[in-house]
Parts: sequence; C-alpha cells; structure tokens
Amino acid sequence: MDDLSAPPSTDRTDANRPDQISPLAQARALDPARYVGSSALRFDQDEVLSRGWQVVAPVSSLAAPGDHVVREIGGVPILLVRNGEGALNGFLNICRHRAGPLALCDGRGAKRLRCAYHGWAYDLDGQLRAAPEMQAAEDFDVSGIALDRIEVEIWGGMVFARIRSGPSFVDVMAGLDGIVGPDRLAGLQHHHSRLYDVACNWKVYVDNYLEGYHLPFVHPDLTQIVSYPDYKTELARYWSLQRSPIDAETDAYAAGEALYFFIYPNTMLNILPGRMQTNRVVPDGPDRCHVEFDFYYAPGQGGRAEADDAFSDRVQEEDRLICEHVQKGLASGAYDPGRLSPSQESGVWHWQNLLRDAYANSG
Repeated sequence: MDDLSAPPSTDRTDANRPDQISPLAQARALDPARYVGSSALRFDQDEVLSRGWQVVAPVSSLAAPGDHVVREIGGVPILLVRNGEGALNGFLNICRHRAGPLALCDGRGAKRLRCAYHGWAYDLDGQLRAAPEMQAAEDFDVSGIALDRIEVEIWGGMVFARIRSGPSFVDVMAGLDGIVGPDRLAGLQHHHSRLYDVACNWKVYVDNYLEGYHLPFVHPDLTQIVSYPDYKTELARYWSLQRSPIDAETDAYAAGEALYFFIYPNTMLNILPGRMQTNRVVPDGPDRCHVEFDFYYAPGQGGRAEADDAFSDRVQEEDRLICEHVQKGLASGAYDPGRLSPSQESGVWHWQNLLRDAYANSG
C-alpha cells in the first residue's frame, strides 16, 4: 500500500504544534487536551464517532424477522432489526413520543417495536402503528410518525452502521477486499462476545492498538507468538493494517499470518488463520471506555475458544493497565507531545492525522 497521510490536504506542517499535520519523520503525538474533559468527548461523539462506519453486530444475530440488537453510536442509542421481508433496518432507539427506548436489549422474533416507556408501537419498518391514550390529541395521525433511520451495511458477515453523514462505506473499505480476499472470511461463524472495561479515553485504547512498538515491553507472551522483527504497517485512506507472521502453533492460534486492521474511527478486525476477532471501542465518559469483542471461527476451529478467551484476557489486562497509566499521564498537565517513531508508529500518525483533519474541518 502507499504510505498515505490520512487527509491528503493542507499546508499545516509545523511539527512543533501537536494539532498540526506533519510528515511522518517530523511527527509528534496528538495534543493531550484531546484526551481530557467533557468538551473533547462531545466533539468526538458528534464529529468523529457519529460520522464513522463501525462494526456493531454479527449478521447472524439478525438472521430472522424480528431479530434485533441494541447498541449506541456517538452516545446515541440505536436499534437494528430484520423486517418481515428480510431487509435489515437501522433506527435511532428513541421513541418519537418522549424519547423512551424501543428495545432494552438484544432479542429474537419481535412482531413489533414497543416503547418501554408509554407503549407506543411501531412496525419493523419503523412506522408508528399504535399510540395508547392519544385519542384526544388534535390532528394526531400515526401515519405521519416514524422512527428516525440510520445507515447500515453488511460486509464479511458483519453489520456496520453510522448515524451521521461522512465518507461512503465504499470509500472507507476501499482496498480491504483485495487483501482479505473473498475466501478469507467465508465460512467464519460467530461464536461468542466479550466486553472489556478500561479507565482511559477511548482514543488512548486506539493509539495503543495501532502500533507493535509496545509488544516487547507490555505483552511478553504475545511477543513469543507474533514475530516482532517482521511486524509491518500498511496505510490506506481510512484504514491501516499491521501484518505479522505467527511463528508458533498454540492452543489459541494457528500458525500463519496475523492481519490487524483498524478501520477509522473505532473498529478493529483481527484476522488470523481459522478465526477473526472484531473490536469496537465505545466511550463511557471522558476517561472511560469499553471494548466490544466478537469472536468468529472457521468450522472445526471453535475448540480454540476457551484458550483464545484466556489468552485474550491476559493481553487485554496488560493493555488495560498500560492504557490507564497513559491516561493519567495525559491528564496530568505535565506532558508535552513526544515525537513518533517513523518505523513503528506510522499507524498512530495516520489515525491521529484523520483526527486532526476532523478537528480542523469543524471550524
């Protein structure tokens, strides 16, 4: 892949200013103010996460009419549901009456979407069908009321969604098929989900994911499996890829090649022989986030799940501890952004430039 800066634009090249786009050889880390406080989080929710395509569910969890999943994007509740004709719909999970939820959790086979607050009922295409105790309301017509829609796409057995306009799904995913290939994900079956809580700003977790620089110091067990000397990063417009050979067969991993994709703004696809793990990083506050993990296996590989979970728990605990320490450093007021390693942190530079572009274009 070409070595591309995330936005191709601008003459903002003052390497001493952390919110400026600089060549990789001159780059510094992002301004720590972007990781601290409610105003920074609100911007990220509104202008970065809301506009970005992100993985929200395995398509197998929405297999039949009425199957639905409940998530949030950019702090906004969303609901995905399969309708009676098999089409996948995405809505804000917000009743048009007084903002109650249409569903409180994932479920199967719903006939209607009924608000848990006052019982307003919508069909699976989001059209209001019944509103109790509204007979005396003048000019009230259920036919003119429907749930707000969001965009959804299906790719590789996963459902992606977003709630505000931004780059198209085709543009975001451009080139990824050529690396993964149509056969790489075919036949993978969703096996189970996990949730990890981390006391850091969501961007700290993404920063940490985007480089193998920390592997020898933070992940001694993983370094025995993933070949750090052969670790390579490739950059596209809206995604980056970290590649590494897997030298040793273990209970959790088969030998071959590890592909670690990051799709802006908060999705990770960890694709290894016979399995895939997806991650979505979701803020829970300025200095907290959770990471949604979904595990997929090829037929006959599900027996690795127990060992996979145990290994994932160890790696995530190591990441949690270091990310929480980094968050304290960023929030201390004592940190000035440091230089990035051109050989090891190009993925960090790429993603932080996408953020810089979002900050600049906000006016």
